[in-house]
Amino acid sequence: MTMINAYAPDSAGTLPERERALIARREKLLGPAYRLFYADPIHVVRGEGSSLYDAEGNRYLDAYNNVASVGHSRPEVVEAMAKQAAVLNTHTRYLTDGILDFAEAFLAEFPAELSHLMLTCTGSEANDLALRVARVHTGGTGVIIAHNAYHGVTSALAEMSPSLGAAVKLGDHVRVVPAPDGYRMPEAEVGAAFARSVEEAIADLREKGIAPAALLVDTIFSSSGVFTDPAGFLAPAVEAMRKAGGIFIADEVQPGFGRLGTHMWGFARHGLVPDIVTVGKPMGNGHPVAGAVFRPEVIEAFGKSQRYFNTFGGNPVSCAVALAVLRVIKADRLQENALTVGTEMIDGLRALAAKHELIGDVRGSGLFIGVEMVRDRKLKTPASEETARVVNGMRQRRVLISATGQEGHILKIRPPLVFSSEDATLFLATLDEVLTAL
Repeated sequence: MTMINAYAPDSAGTLPERERALIARREKLLGPAYRLFYADPIHVVRGEGSSLYDAEGNRYLDAYNNVASVGHSRPEVVEAMAKQAAVLNTHTRYLTDGILDFAEAFLAEFPAELSHLMLTCTGSEANDLALRVARVHTGGTGVIIAHNAYHGVTSALAEMSPSLGAAVKLGDHVRVVPAPDGYRMPEAEVGAAFARSVEEAIADLREKGIAPAALLVDTIFSSSGVFTDPAGFLAPAVEAMRKAGGIFIADEVQPGFGRLGTHMWGFARHGLVPDIVTVGKPMGNGHPVAGAVFRPEVIEAFGKSQRYFNTFGGNPVSCAVALAVLRVIKADRLQENALTVGTEMIDGLRALAAKHELIGDVRGSGLFIGVEMVRDRKLKTPASEETARVVNGMRQRRVLISATGQEGHILKIRPPLVFSSEDATLFLATLDEVLTAL
């Protein structure tokens, strides 16, 4: 299937010989299922802060990689990783201090109702575990997700991730509801409309003899198109699911860890306390660490009837890394930086919208921003081809972003949390230049 912002192999002839050789080597060794970004892929060899560098030493401003949340090659994180790896790395069936030190610090960032942590290696594993727990707790199997959502790559999660494409069949127990699109309806109606869709999905599940287990949403609707406002719109849908006997799983893998500026977690923008929260990606700044946070009553039955063990989940090195990342976020006030610089970015993007008709809408919170590109502002027609040209035009000028939404027409901007005002100025100037060139 095609992928948003993917390299097209038929354009290989325009690439330098070294990159063509690397691509051929990849195809020979890694097979056909991997994808590369950009019409002209980048051969990266080094990263630092908000920058990536290619084999020639050219700097690229990274406005996309949320995984390196505290900056590429962050020294405190590298030091914590190396120091712990030199002493001990084992699993959770031995008593160790590091996992408890991290758990205490991490759970302090959540509402008191969420007090149990289980660690995995990836967000996919975290969501998979959350679903297992939800099924035991509720006795149901039905799951409701948003249009074009992405929640993971395991078999269970792929069938709940329509953004993977039509070739990946959704589960019979999965229902998809329209995204909470405040651009195409009045913002005051978003919450009620989303809740109605969830209620209709619940009714359809029951009609088919399927008991609802969970409403599973990425709290910024990253793959659906980045929908953030109005704050609080998610609450009525959560209430509907709980009334039906299901639970609310907040997928914070992308929006979490202070990225939204106003709050540490996306669910907090909506005034909610989820039943389960899943986390990953930025948790280890590139090291594979993830997890799920639970209300004790939600995990009680699962813990009594089943055991959970993950060979690498919660190992001492991963815990040392995760604790170092958390400490950097707090010490460097990166949540506050996300709000300050993100506000500058959003204001600047809205100023560009006054100049460039292609920009239909600018939305987001902190350093997670979506810019919807349209061919006609009245009709709000998706400008998919133009968006691809913008993304690749930015790449040619060494500024990295990507796109999202089913039509691939929404610029997806989510830089490392260390993104500075100077970075924002460069980003906005470059985007202005690209849009003018179109």
